[in-house]
This record gives sequence, structure tokens and C-alpha cells, in this order.
Amino acid sequence: MSINETWHGSINMRALSAFIQKHVRPKGSPLPFSPQAEDTAPASTPLPALIRRRAPRTVMNSVAQNLLHIACPDPTAEDAIRDKYLLSAQHLVRQERWEDLISAIGIADLKRHLTPGGMPVAELMAFGARSDVVHAVEHALMDGRPPKDAPLLAGIEALEHVLVEHSESYVVACIVAQAHMDTAWAWRGTGWDIEVPTRNREAFCAHFDRASDIMEPFCAITVDSPLLAATGCALLGGSSEDKRPVADCYEALIDLNPLNPRPMRAMGNHLLPRWYGSYAELELEARRTAARTADTWGAGGYTWVQFDAISCDDTACANLDLDFFVEGLHDILSRRPNAYNANLLAAYCANSVGQSFSGNDQADQVRSQIADCAQWIVREHLTELHPMIWAHAARGFDNNLRVYSPARFAASGRDDAMRIISSLFSAEIASGKRIVFTDNGPIAQAS
Repeated sequence: MSINETWHGSINMRALSAFIQKHVRPKGSPLPFSPQAEDTAPASTPLPALIRRRAPRTVMNSVAQNLLHIACPDPTAEDAIRDKYLLSAQHLVRQERWEDLISAIGIADLKRHLTPGGMPVAELMAFGARSDVVHAVEHALMDGRPPKDAPLLAGIEALEHVLVEHSESYVVACIVAQAHMDTAWAWRGTGWDIEVPTRNREAFCAHFDRASDIMEPFCAITVDSPLLAATGCALLGGSSEDKRPVADCYEALIDLNPLNPRPMRAMGNHLLPRWYGSYAELELEARRTAARTADTWGAGGYTWVQFDAISCDDTACANLDLDFFVEGLHDILSRRPNAYNANLLAAYCANSVGQSFSGNDQADQVRSQIADCAQWIVREHLTELHPMIWAHAARGFDNNLRVYSPARFAASGRDDAMRIISSLFSAEIASGKRIVFTDNGPIAQAS
């Protein structure tokens, strides 16, 4: 069977390659060039109100450095575990040991293996398997103007050949479909839809169409696969005209593995009006998720669904059931007490939400009260510092953020965290104490 025989969409591999090479200009994030007038949607389309985040500072106050002592492992236990799975999958692909990779991912998926921070091992390995291909495309598109002869589809073509050889494997299907989706986002960038040149949007849609064709023969419920369900949910980002029931897709994934909070967060974001839902749907599904996952998360299901939605949308934030949300924060940390979750929730409250403002009085009041939660989270649950989490929190947990220097990025997160945490202990520090974080939490000592 040839590769063209597996191409069920309207554009085969050769046609897609020719389309991209000859007609599509790449787009970085933000726009690396000024699009021509004909490439953009009408300028009259309104943009939502801007939520401003205070710019992270990179110089740490020497007082905080001298009076605040907290372990800062590098790498953290979570990072080390994630890297192990990513690198193992990458190694198997480079050695062309696809049978071993399929078996390893399939077992992790079937047994619902998670890292301590709640990341599915199957998804980590699937990313490791496609990472060389995706990173090559991202590098080629980095400056927005790759050479015409840049082999943008060479890696994808190689994966397509593997798919032909393993046409019955849902694991390989997920890897190849996800590679197409990652490539699509590399072409599109992360700007608002009205900012994206038409020809770039066409490349984005072409890759998503191919990913959808790849996934069509497989059913996550029948296979009992969270990896398949997660790939299906990722397809929702491919078209603003997608009419599939978004909540149903995410509910299926959540039910397959309720210990993984990421689908809850993604569902909340996709239920915003800017995507496929409404504020009423967001609130309803947050409450339904809390009820369905009460045995696992208590009220935490409500918090996870609202987590990203309220950080980027004023109306969602203003409409929040604040008491229910805060109850969920307590339940998450009591049911899954670990350093990763403590850093995630502390950074979210103090930085993602606490350092954001929009001028909407009701939303900003809610943000202020969520920011206050950082006080008890840090005092009751924090034992060590994870700088990368704090750095991502300062930038709104943007999944498409390009980090060119991980060391500087982590340093900015550490500086932000130290400054914010020291402010939470300002009374003790002003009285001449130093704050030392132990395995049982922070204690104040005479300096």
C-alpha cells in the first residue's frame, strides 16, 4: 500500500506539500510580518477586553534572598519523571523500534499511568515520539520566512509511512494526528483569529483536516483509551465552525481518567464564548464535573474547569461562584498533596490571577480574593519551589509559549516567586525573622 492510498482527505501528501511550499506564508507568534490587507479578516471585528498581566521582573530583592530560604530542586521530581518518559519514547523512535513504543504507550494508556503531577504517561510518550518532527517544523517557521525549499513536511511524511505500516494501531494514529495538529499550530501562531493571514489559516486547516481523517476509524470508548479521547479533544481546536458537542467530548475523556485534571481545564477554556460555548454552559459543566468527580476531587472539579477560563475572561471571572472555587482549592490540596500541586495553585492564585487586572470592578474583586488564597496555600502546603511553574504562571500558562532560554525563563520564575512569597511573610520579616521552608512547611526563625 502506498502512502497516497491512506490519504482519505481532499488533499494528499504531495498536494499539501505543494500547497504549503508555493502558496502559504508562515506565521510566527505574534505576527513576524505585516499581513497584506487581503490576508486578514475585516478590521472591524471587535477584540475582547484586554486582561493585563504585570510584567515579570528578573532582579530579585536581596532582602528576600537573604531572609527567605526554600529548596529549589533542579530538576524537580516531576520534571525528572517527565523527561524520562519523553526521552525514552524519542529514543525508541530514533531506533525505529516502533513495536516497543506501541507496547509501552498502550500499557501506560490502559493502566492510566500518571506522573505525581497528574500528567498521563501515554501522552508524554506520544509527544516524545513526535518531538523531533514537531521541533524541526517549529525551528523552520521560527522567523516567519523559511526558504522555499525548506523540508517542512519531511518528518510528517516519514510518520505517515509508519502509519501505513501500523494502520491498525491507535497509538501510531494518535502520534501522527498530533504531529499534524502541532504543525498546524506552528503555522497559525497563537494570535487572535482575525490576525491570522488567510493563507496561513488554510495551512492550519489542511493539517487539522488530515488529523481528523486519521482519527476517524477509532473510537476512544470502544478502545477504552484516554489517549484516543485526548487526541479527539485536541481536534476541537481545528475549526471555529466545529459543531460537535464540546462538553460531551471532554466528559468522555474525564470519565476515562478522572485523576487527570488537564481535560477539565481544557474543557473550561473551550466552553468560553470565544470558542464553542457560553458562560451558562461553562458554569453548568463546572458543577456537573464537580458532581461526577466528587469521589476523586471533592469540589475540585469545579475549580479545575474554571481554572483557565476565569484567568483570561472577565465575564467568566465575574460570574464565578467564589466560595465553591475556594472550597475546590482546599479539596485539591488535601486529596492530592504534593509539591507540584502546591506550586501550581500558589503560582496560579498569586501570579496568574493575582498579578492580572482589567478594570472590570467585579472581575478584579474576584481576582483579589483568589489572590488572597496564596497566603494559606504557601503557609500550609508549600515545601519547595518549582521556578518553571511560576514562570509559566506569570504568562498565563500559555501552552504555545516559545521559551528560547529555559535557564533565564526559570530564573524569572524564581525571582517572581521569591518576591511574592516574601511579601506573604512581610510581618515576620519586618520583625527580624527569616523564613525557612521545611518538609512540614515554613517556619519563622530568628535571623
